[in-house]
Amino acid sequence: MTTTRRMCFAVDLRDDPEVIASYKRWHAPGGPPAGVTRSLREGGIAVLEIYLIGNRLFMIMDVDARYSPEAKERADATNADVQAWNQLMDTLQQALPFAKPGVNAGKWQPMECIYSLAAQP
Repeated sequence: MTTTRRMCFAVDLRDDPEVIASYKRWHAPGGPPAGVTRSLREGGIAVLEIYLIGNRLFMIMDVDARYSPEAKERADATNADVQAWNQLMDTLQQALPFAKPGVNAGKWQPMECIYSLAAQP
């Protein structure tokens, strides 16, 4: 049995209906390039889901023991598919209004888990 750990992140899209529709199209099944999907799976990301409300995105990632943010960043830096995808997403996303400068350029900020039903008596 593989143990996974959950990580959650948030980012905003530009508040424009056309941008939001475009982002949704790019993330429909078959939308992301195969090389991007492959890099996620090879990087130890077992589950990745993105939810949308208004222009705010919420991403849930379940990662396995192979996942290392540093290793994933190094691999992505030399992956042309991932670089092109990130450049495209940068045209649609914007930093959260409360994001600290320099931390992931304000994008995909880690979220703090403040409640878990499993932890309740």
